[in-house]
Amino acid sequence: MTPGPMRDPSRGPAPVVPPPPARTGRRDRDAASDRPASDARGPLAGRAVLVPRSPERAAGLAAALRDAGARVLVSPAIERAPVEDRAPVDHAVARLVHGDFAWVVVTSVNAIDELVASAARQGVALGDAARRARWAAVGPATRRALEAVGIAVDLEPDESSARGLVAAFAALASDGIPSTSGRPAAGADPTGLVLLPQGDLAAPTMHDGLHDLGYVPHVVTAYRTVTHALAPEVVAAWRAGEVDAVVLTSGSVAREVARQLGPRDDVAGVAIGDPTARAAREVGLRLDVVADRPTDAALATAVRTALTTVPSDGHAPSTGGADPSDQGDPS
Repeated sequence: MTPGPMRDPSRGPAPVVPPPPARTGRRDRDAASDRPASDARGPLAGRAVLVPRSPERAAGLAAALRDAGARVLVSPAIERAPVEDRAPVDHAVARLVHGDFAWVVVTSVNAIDELVASAARQGVALGDAARRARWAAVGPATRRALEAVGIAVDLEPDESSARGLVAAFAALASDGIPSTSGRPAAGADPTGLVLLPQGDLAAPTMHDGLHDLGYVPHVVTAYRTVTHALAPEVVAAWRAGEVDAVVLTSGSVAREVARQLGPRDDVAGVAIGDPTARAAREVGLRLDVVADRPTDAALATAVRTALTTVPSDGHAPSTGGADPSDQGDPS
């Protein structure tokens, strides 16, 4: 099995929401995962599901799928890598400490990790550096990661996507919607400078939307997205026709699954949101269901739908949904 990425000690603690505790008491283990085997009595008994995420990010979803009886294969298809030049990120954090930014808009847990590391390099905690700006999070996982490092989130959209977050800023400007942190939330300030720490493959949706609303977006590339070879046992299972479904959590993941494994008509595809679904279709992957929210629970429900609902055309229905804007982010 290909080893996972080594963590750079200079990055400080990762603000990743802790996965549920590992379950004990079962002797068998799933392939490509150091986790307990499935419950053969559940609705997904006898079915194998590929989750191409890091074990840490896959833990909650994998546990839910195993509880439903599935055999779960966990192996990342992409991973985060540091940028070659950290000076722009460090300069942005220094400006954040100085109070130059009206807002910081975060569309990825990975970006938070890099901001934490940059603040640590400058001898401050991100939570302390953040107090002179308001913060917006694209969804619940990003909000929890910010809260874990002491940052109150002022704005979170109903739809967890860049498009949804732009709409939330538009509503904030026009209607004065309440702040989720309990602090008064500022409206659209035409001189407001907004920090956008993103991955190198992030779409321009957030930048363009804020610009159109009168803000001044300042984009900083905080990390890169690179390929991670899928585990040999995952490749073997896919080629042998032993995988029943694959969970796609970003456009980059979809593209890597297609590149490393190749499309299969007999593998049901489940996408975390519409942008990922579009990317999957573009590379020829079968796409059956789109989760209605970018959460582990919604993804597990979507997998059950894909594997237990078979309409006359042989494909399960899509439920719709949206996912965060940084489609190239490791997930």
